[in-house]
Amino acid sequence: MWGPRGIAGALAAIVVVLCATRSAHAALQIEITSGVRDPIPIAIVPFTRAVPADGGLDVAEVVQHDLEGSGRFRAQPRERMPATPTRADEIVAAVWKGAGSDYVVVGRVSAADSSQVAVDFDLVNTLTGARLATQRFVGAQSALRNAAHRVSDVIYQKILGVRGAFATRIAYVAVDGSPPAQRFQLIVADADGANQHLVLESRFPLMSPSWSPDGQWLAYVSFETKHSGVYVQLVRSGERRQVSARAGINGAPEWSPDGRKLALTLGGSSGNPDIYVLDLASQDLTRITDDPAIDTEPVWAPDGHSLYFTSDRAGSAQIYQIGAQPGAHPKRITFGGSYNARPRVSPDGSQLAMVTLDNGAYRVAVQDLASGTVRVLSHGRLDESPSFAPNGATLIYSERDGGRGALATVSTDGLTGLRLKAAQGEVREPAWGPFNP
Repeated sequence: MWGPRGIAGALAAIVVVLCATRSAHAALQIEITSGVRDPIPIAIVPFTRAVPADGGLDVAEVVQHDLEGSGRFRAQPRERMPATPTRADEIVAAVWKGAGSDYVVVGRVSAADSSQVAVDFDLVNTLTGARLATQRFVGAQSALRNAAHRVSDVIYQKILGVRGAFATRIAYVAVDGSPPAQRFQLIVADADGANQHLVLESRFPLMSPSWSPDGQWLAYVSFETKHSGVYVQLVRSGERRQVSARAGINGAPEWSPDGRKLALTLGGSSGNPDIYVLDLASQDLTRITDDPAIDTEPVWAPDGHSLYFTSDRAGSAQIYQIGAQPGAHPKRITFGGSYNARPRVSPDGSQLAMVTLDNGAYRVAVQDLASGTVRVLSHGRLDESPSFAPNGATLIYSERDGGRGALATVSTDGLTGLRLKAAQGEVREPAWGPFNP
């Protein structure tokens, strides 16, 4: 994952200007690969429109797409709906229950003013007739799709008791073309792969994107100087700066929970990788590991007091935990199998996701940190780069599909999953962003 020896570079501030003619790949195509055996039947009735303020977006369709894509809901086809209510008091619960839906969602889109739209919706339980949610979202017309995702989040939480993550974003690397004419793009999109935003395009490899805790910045590795360098970039404006271009390896940046530091893998002039912590404001560098083994892929514990990382110090790749201060001693975390790498910690700190060697294939697994129990979740031959959703209920990772890189998700209970494929080229190295404020 690292290039040859680089050169030490001074901190550089750069504004990236993306030409209007540049575009990211088309929206990722979703294929549901697994779901629960008895998905919850729900009806999402078409919302009333606000023409032209809604820009033609079918809000109910987005909500249906979200809920069915989770693998836990089955939506009633529109042509089989017994009525088209738009408000909770228009719903005859017994009629909808008889039509096979346990829940009904109705809503309205309206122009709040010249630049904003409002989305109102109601969620009704058809067994009891109770109104489980009534809520309004108001925002810019350009944020209407996000409002639809927020509707999905509320429904998901009210019915399943788990906060939804549909209104969050993912970052990933898209690769098109063949060497030496490959094109690399760093892309941010909605969690469903739609609404793509091109952050950076390069003729040189881009890798290891990582979100800041506030969701405003991305850290990543770029080889644009023909040597590895770590950059941080504001997603909205494109402003960025190089924060590490030291001799040797500069890789695997990960933001601290307070957003003030990056954990990094640095090789130095010797080329031996170790874990360091970089203070972004002062540029002070703290060495965390000092071992002849390869120490790499650091990730912070949610409390910011320790780091998990991959090391071959015991003769094979395994995951360790170490305090985030000089002189701390690492503790081995994984013991099963000959290969466990790329650790990622769930938001509540209870689970560790990893890539494990399972029956000759590299697959995504989760380990319960209290009991040590490991569950393999994916089924591919070369699955890698797991990243937790901010609600901890789902992982996104990269896989090989027909020889091309695709993204996939799997729930941490292993029951639901989907695949996100690019129409051309391949996509890899996903990172799931935090909840939006």
